[in-house]
Amino acid sequence: MSAIPRTRTPQPPTAAATPQGVPGRLVALLAVASGMTVANLYYAQPLLATLSHTFHTTTATTGLLITLTQVGYVIGMVFLVPLGDRLEKRNLVTALLTVTTLAMAAAGLATGFPMLLIASLISGATSVVAQILVPFAASLAPDHARGRVVGRVMSGLLTGILLSRTLSSLVSDLVGWRVVYLGSAGLMAVLAVALRLALPRHAPTTTIPYHHVLRSTARLMRTHPALVRRGLYQAAMFGAFSAFWTTISFVLTGPHFHYSATGVGLFALVGAAGAAIAPFAGHWADRGLSRPMTGAAFVLAALAFALAGLGRHDIVLLAVAAILVDMAVQTTLILGQHTVYQLDPAARARLNSAFIATFFVGGAAGSQLGSLAYDSTGWTGLTALGAILPLTALAYWFTELRQRPAAEPERADA
Repeated sequence: MSAIPRTRTPQPPTAAATPQGVPGRLVALLAVASGMTVANLYYAQPLLATLSHTFHTTTATTGLLITLTQVGYVIGMVFLVPLGDRLEKRNLVTALLTVTTLAMAAAGLATGFPMLLIASLISGATSVVAQILVPFAASLAPDHARGRVVGRVMSGLLTGILLSRTLSSLVSDLVGWRVVYLGSAGLMAVLAVALRLALPRHAPTTTIPYHHVLRSTARLMRTHPALVRRGLYQAAMFGAFSAFWTTISFVLTGPHFHYSATGVGLFALVGAAGAAIAPFAGHWADRGLSRPMTGAAFVLAALAFALAGLGRHDIVLLAVAAILVDMAVQTTLILGQHTVYQLDPAARARLNSAFIATFFVGGAAGSQLGSLAYDSTGWTGLTALGAILPLTALAYWFTELRQRPAAEPERADA
């Protein structure tokens, strides 16, 4: 017999409410915190050549650093994020950021490559704080403004993803790669204190044992078809996003552009412009436009890759394509989260865990497939792959029933 969890009503925030239901300063802090923590996953990407030289490792061995960081993130999504429903969130966030601080400091002080690998695995796992804060923000916001609040927090998270490579390459060129990790450790320590002081206490939404929480996370995917659908939508989009950003550096450092590593990092700044779409996507979600705008985003992504294919030797066209790809991916992400969060208010952390884990697998596959496509057929093959992925999602989108996914009955016992 499955356990029936006892639910509790979340305690309201103690700060003065705004029309959106959450103090503006708290929304800003959550956005900054989400961006700073998720950035830990991407700092190493422009540093691989430097790290290979420092630790005398081969290119393939050095690449394990990215792999283990991503593996750590998946572990955190599966085993740590669901605790957001089981434990008091402020305490959970503080504990995870404390471990992240220690792991990033260990990475910066690493005396050997194995030590760096272990530290990266741990920091990748605990950097899922961002995926606890987003559903936390959704829980604090009233129904009529949830999309806007989540959109603002997500804009910070996505900006952190897009700017992390640029910041890492610039800092490394100026003062060395160790300062990248040590600087992040300092930021995580400050963030832990700031969130501890600013976050309202928020009671757990379930009291079921931890192993039941994990089992119920898997059960949610069987209970809510919209969760699986939205996860697959985003897996295709994040796969296209990862394929683009994994291989664009080869084009920019190639014989036509001759960009340096710093130049590639600066190009990543272009993509940050796409983060501006996040609040608009939240507004569309609040207005009940999730389904049509999702379809429009799939079309936009496919067109962006067509433009990227035409602009292989034109930096302006590549920049425009980068912005459009990021706008499309961020739009479907926020619309998807808005839909998923409405499925069961008592299980938002677990729903988010299943949703993010699903599309993160798509992102990893997109990176690998993108590298293979580029190696075998060049930029033309890569852009063809990038267009096929959102078009596949679009074909799946046409099978969606016309009723709103949010109309599914809410379940507190999933």
